[in-house]
Amino acid sequence: MFDTILLPTDGSDHAAAAAETGIELATAHDATVHVVCVADTGPLGDLRLPGDAASAEDAIRGQAQEYVDEIVDRAAAAGLEVTGTVLEGAAAETLLEHARDIDADLIVIGSRGRGGVHRLAMGSVTDHIIRFGDVPVFVANSGADDD
Repeated sequence: MFDTILLPTDGSDHAAAAAETGIELATAHDATVHVVCVADTGPLGDLRLPGDAASAEDAIRGQAQEYVDEIVDRAAAAGLEVTGTVLEGAAAETLLEHARDIDADLIVIGSRGRGGVHRLAMGSVTDHIIRFGDVPVFVANSGADDD
């Protein structure tokens, strides 16, 4: 039923719970998993940070890659074919475009992400993907509170 599953992550507890659900679904359907994080570099431009990071953008991309690598490792340990990608842009639109590019059969996403403390019900990225995407979406609720 599902051959290609997209697992977006932002490093939140909700994304981690969604990843577990996605890995279980991929295992049951022998599906390929595509883990992706959209690095929100925004207007930071060339802001320099102390330490090893050359810029704020580099630090954000590096953190996004860590989020992706963690889930890629979990999916690989489950014996799944898996890829990991860090993208840039507006999160919801970038995820929907990537889902089309990889011909995803399913998107498994958390109910809330990093901005969850400000949301009444569902994260704005998840809501946008449900409303405007043309790929089935499985919303996994971790039961974790963001507050």
